[in-house]
Amino acid sequence: MTKLGEETRDNFTSHLYSALCRQNIQTFIDHQLNRGDEISESLVNAIEASAISVIVFSEGYASSRWCLDELVKILDCKKEYAQIVIPVFYRVDPSDVRNQTGSFGDSFSKLEERLKENTEKLQSWRNALEEAASLCGFHSPNIRRESELINEVVNHILKRLDEVFRPGDNNNQLVGLESKVEEIESILGVESKDVYSLGIWGIGGIGKTTIARATFDKISRYFEGSCFLENVRGELQRPGGLACLRQKLLSNLLKDKNVILDIGLNFRRLSRMKVLIVFDDVTCFSQLESLIGSLDWLTPVSRIIITTRNKQVLRNWGVGKIYEMGPLEYHHALELFSRHAFKRNHPDVGYEKLSSKVMKYAQGVPLAIKVLGCFLYKREKEVWESAINKLQSILHPSILEVLKISYDGLDDEEKNIFLDVACFFHGEGVNLVVKFFNASGFYPEIGISVLVDKSLIVIDSYSKITMHDLLQKLGREIVRQESINPENRSRLWHHEDTYEVLTHNTGTEKIEGICLDMSKVKDIHLNPNTFTKMRKLRFLKFYSSSFNGENKCKVSYLQDPGFAEVKYFYWHGYPLKSLPSNLNAEKLLFLELPGSDIKQLCDGVKRHGKLNQIIHAACKKLIAKIPSPTLIPHPNKLVALNLRGSKSLKSLPARIFNLEFLIELDLSGCSKLKRLPDISSGNISRLYLSGTAIEELPSSFELLLRLWWLDLSDCKMLKSLPSSLCKLKSLGVLNLRGCSNLQRLHERLGQLSSPIVLNLVKTNIEKIPESIIQLFVLRCLLLTYCERHHESLPKPPFLVRWLGADHCPILQSLIGNSTAEIIEDSQRTEHMGHVVAARWKEVREKRGFPMEKSHAVLAGNEIPRWFNFQSVGSFITLEMPPDFFNNNRVLGFAFSAILAFSDRHVDCGRWFSFSCELKVKTTKDCDLHDKGYFRAELII
Repeated sequence: MTKLGEETRDNFTSHLYSALCRQNIQTFIDHQLNRGDEISESLVNAIEASAISVIVFSEGYASSRWCLDELVKILDCKKEYAQIVIPVFYRVDPSDVRNQTGSFGDSFSKLEERLKENTEKLQSWRNALEEAASLCGFHSPNIRRESELINEVVNHILKRLDEVFRPGDNNNQLVGLESKVEEIESILGVESKDVYSLGIWGIGGIGKTTIARATFDKISRYFEGSCFLENVRGELQRPGGLACLRQKLLSNLLKDKNVILDIGLNFRRLSRMKVLIVFDDVTCFSQLESLIGSLDWLTPVSRIIITTRNKQVLRNWGVGKIYEMGPLEYHHALELFSRHAFKRNHPDVGYEKLSSKVMKYAQGVPLAIKVLGCFLYKREKEVWESAINKLQSILHPSILEVLKISYDGLDDEEKNIFLDVACFFHGEGVNLVVKFFNASGFYPEIGISVLVDKSLIVIDSYSKITMHDLLQKLGREIVRQESINPENRSRLWHHEDTYEVLTHNTGTEKIEGICLDMSKVKDIHLNPNTFTKMRKLRFLKFYSSSFNGENKCKVSYLQDPGFAEVKYFYWHGYPLKSLPSNLNAEKLLFLELPGSDIKQLCDGVKRHGKLNQIIHAACKKLIAKIPSPTLIPHPNKLVALNLRGSKSLKSLPARIFNLEFLIELDLSGCSKLKRLPDISSGNISRLYLSGTAIEELPSSFELLLRLWWLDLSDCKMLKSLPSSLCKLKSLGVLNLRGCSNLQRLHERLGQLSSPIVLNLVKTNIEKIPESIIQLFVLRCLLLTYCERHHESLPKPPFLVRWLGADHCPILQSLIGNSTAEIIEDSQRTEHMGHVVAARWKEVREKRGFPMEKSHAVLAGNEIPRWFNFQSVGSFITLEMPPDFFNNNRVLGFAFSAILAFSDRHVDCGRWFSFSCELKVKTTKDCDLHDKGYFRAELII
């Protein structure tokens, strides 16, 4: 709403009105409404409906009772509806308006003379003028050019409108994304010499368009021209799509609906403008080239935002920054879902667990959350249960449609890689997978790179191939849609489909891979010729997800031909005494037979002897029945040998360490193994001897120059370590936990150059050699608490993890940048916090540790009672007092968590890790110690 005087109606106020309209702000101006002695009902309604009123005071303003009545109404709305009022003092001083003096006062005096009998009305006007003139506004003499004044007023109005209509308050689309919008706004605000371009990258449905739109709406007012080109991919596929997009781009930027599509002419005009452009859902570089050519013609202060699923597009465009969109945090995801499913910010009573199941399914993808929320709105619990069960096997069509766009853009080899990962290799090591795909002719190096760029797979920090759960469901749904009959599909992974095909012996040459969790089915008695029809079978895995699973696939023998193309052969509890004679050793890469009763390898394998990568002979009876491992023929290419749990194994062949490619040897649980053969050479990097009867290591052990991980845990007969161990310059982890007969460490062990972890828990070592304590690179020393250790242990230059006397993993260490303090053992957990706090304060004062460089970590098997804030789930939100970080009494934060594992948890020994993350969100007036993230890791 704009209130004005007569003398500004056709100049300043009309220009302001036009500027507001150009910004798509719905604006009412009083000369549009019928004039009368009293302000009309239509004008009253317009004032009341406005979020902001702009009052333009001029010299003649006070001569109009109509203007003054409007002013009174506006100020009434300010009080009643919290309406924003912005005064503009056009060639008039605010003090003259406030006090009715000067030329402004002369106008008011003339009106006062005419209405001197209506003292009540006059006083209301005086009060209104005094109040309005006291508000923060704009004074035209302070800004020389009227155009600049208008720009400042318009920008201020846009800013105030943003505050009134905050997206997070009334827009379901932006739940959990407000902070991301602020991040992107901050990135784009960085000064740069060239046009600053930003890429927003992520999987389909993750919210790229939403966050780009929110950012555009928030900052577009700062640009002379702006355009949001939505769905570039889809629009360009339509007839005449390129011309339509160019027309939209140029007309929006130049604010000219009849613009001529002369790229050169218009770009010359735009080269003098500050513009903002968003290209949404771009799939290839040529799309950008056809629309904009290059960035050379843009001014340095212009900004470009590109949203895409393909990172290569952003590389080709040379964007200044790539912003990766991740999933919503759980509490934001639940709020977004609740807004759609319950029309409120949290689930209805009784629907909490069902909503949690939906959250687990959607995995933080806004598209899936909104689709499922709308789908389940006002449905009964029974319908919810049925829908959730259905979603486990069949992807919702609306979600499938969006996610499948990325898949459709792949070539055949890339599609095969994606489907294999979705069905078989999710969570597997990338090196293993690459070798398998190479053998399958899929060109994995470029294929995996493309899938990563398109956000379809991820290579995590542990070199594992992972993918979002919804993308895994997408891949499996694509395979499911190949045929209504499972035997005519390329891949079988669902236990019901696999059980049907195997029990009815209906396999066909369409099948390329089978993965069966035997713990989910009854016994299967296989026909000997079950696999003879599956001539294209590349992958076979029969496993059990239960901890002590048994083999349920029974067969008396396997008929030839079969397995000619198999590269991966895994069969838990393999039921036959020998391998199938038709296993093609020239193509077989991975052979894993945990818990099997195999006695010998077949002649076919003997002849070729090319088990190229991993033979996991985790066969508990193999060595027991055949003491001489020479029956494993010519394992010259063997990379990893796993004989875990072979309780009858007493010795190893002398040449076992000499195998050129053997890098991993697992002899854990071989309880009768007392000695290792002498070593002449070897490339082993990981050696597991846990639970063996070894009394000492051979002196030739020093020749394992590449050994990085040595596990001797629970070797209760081990009495000493050879001094030559110090020559293993690559040794990073030495685990001696539970070696109860080990009483001393050789002083020369301090010469080790690369140890990271040294575990001495539950040993009888009385003194830690000074040389070990002073190891600069040692990061983790684990000890069992006892007084003799505490007294003899020097101040360490590394991280110390101290275990309680009752053997509970109660960590009582203070962690500094490169130093640590040992906390005295506390008998009661609830006292631990006070002990740590006191010592932490002492250390901080003594050594001057900054907040972000030091933290205390406590671990136990219950949440201490002194934790005031507790929550179920993976996060907790605390609202701190405004001056929290300015309080010198604050030592830091204490975290406590109880971890639970599902029944499918795979035992990984005593070592596991978890991390906690602290994100501090502050107000502008808060003096922070740490604006970023806090991360701590505990290994037990």
